Amino acid sequence: MLDYKIKTYEKAIDIVNEVGLLPLAPLFPDFPSLSSITVKENWYTETEFDPWGWRTRFAADGIAAYGKFVKKKSVLISRELLPYIRTVLGNPMSVKDRYYNGMLSKDAFDLHSHILQEEGIDTRLLRAKADMKAKEKKKAFDNGLLELQASLDIVVSGTKEKQKAIGEKNGWNSTSYETIEHWTEKNKIENIEIDREEALQKLFQHFSVISSPESMKKFQKLFL
Repeated sequence: MLDYKIKTYEKAIDIVNEVGLLPLAPLFPDFPSLSSITVKENWYTETEFDPWGWRTRFAADGIAAYGKFVKKKSVLISRELLPYIRTVLGNPMSVKDRYYNGMLSKDAFDLHSHILQEEGIDTRLLRAKADMKAKEKKKAFDNGLLELQASLDIVVSGTKEKQKAIGEKNGWNSTSYETIEHWTEKNKIENIEIDREEALQKLFQHFSVISSPESMKKFQKLFL
């Protein structure tokens, strides 16, 4: 799609809005990803040109929803397509109803409850509050978050720095999460009332214009 590499956050916004769904790493054949359209040398430089820093900035700025929504892989979803993708990949039943009907794990249900109580909670605090700080509980914690992201119940809201008591940065930033309802309301994204068939039609119409036959097959498999 692009015959050049983008170097600025502002240009990346244009690409996200154009394609609607942008994976961080290659996920669909003949389809762009953030890594494929940016300069490799700019990654992990902690500069304004670092795409790794852009990924959570999209979410924090309300430009695109960010999370592991597709095949346990991180993707960005534009504001325009989010209501339609959520209708297709999400679940119309509430988290509570899914849990009590055996459709959601207890770990995911508990994590969602804590995120709901403290929107934008970071993973370190979330693990502590959910009593999942122990090393042997990390896999259950990660799987619970993956489960909630796959159903578009939660999104990444940004990152928080780990700091020493004196305020100096200490170690890697911690990812923070919020419910998708909170994120969409906060960023004034319209809640479109649409049934699944209409949403599918909208998505196929969008992706058929920008996708190769091979990537379109993958999108059809994903959404159907």
